[in-house]
Amino acid sequence: DKEAKEKVYIWIAAYQENGDQDAQYNLVVHYKNLVESIARKYSQGKSFHEDLVQVGNIGLLGAIRRYDATFGKSFEAFAVPTIVGEIKRFLRDKTWSVHVPRRIKELGPKIKNAVEELTRELQSSPQISDIADFIGVTEEEVLEAMEMGKSYQALSVDHSIEADSDGSTITLLDVVGGTDDGFERVNQRMLLEKVLPVLDEREQKILQYTFIENRSQKETGELLDISQMHVSRIQRQAIKKL
Repeated sequence: DKEAKEKVYIWIAAYQENGDQDAQYNLVVHYKNLVESIARKYSQGKSFHEDLVQVGNIGLLGAIRRYDATFGKSFEAFAVPTIVGEIKRFLRDKTWSVHVPRRIKELGPKIKNAVEELTRELQSSPQISDIADFIGVTEEEVLEAMEMGKSYQALSVDHSIEADSDGSTITLLDVVGGTDDGFERVNQRMLLEKVLPVLDEREQKILQYTFIENRSQKETGELLDISQMHVSRIQRQAIKKL
């Protein structure tokens, strides 16, 4: 209703102007159902639903900080794409982590470095054989890594493989460095790293693992020797503090 909407903008202004933590908390509570519904759309009952809720909340926090009413857009119209974008990036990274063998992922930076070095040395684009010799692997492994890069694009929630329709190719080189280097991801990482000091050591580690390193709650629990449920509870406490 109108009164609730007015409160939202009062809270946003209070947080942006004075860093009012109560106002921020009120906004997180107010939009809890919105974040839940968006997360449910993408989790579709899978085990990582709670992860998506937490990622969605990070997107919401970013939207609260960056919203500018002078652009004439409602907060919801600004927040929803921000939340969705954060969730999509998490799923894209999760897909990459789950589906690509470790040895292929490890080849990515090596291939990228080889291409840069060889291009400078040869003054032209290197052949597959040049890259393989430079790294010390077979041509088949280089080709497999590049092919996995294209497969990753097809598996991602954005289905970016459609960019190939003009005859161009998407290789692992397009993926490596691109996954985490978008403005939003860098912005969120900087944001998290800036506010982490207000949390205790365990809360810092949990947000570091789950949001900056994109680890699942289960994996985070194993690293800290606590249950996934405990990770989720501490994560929620940390977000409330932020």
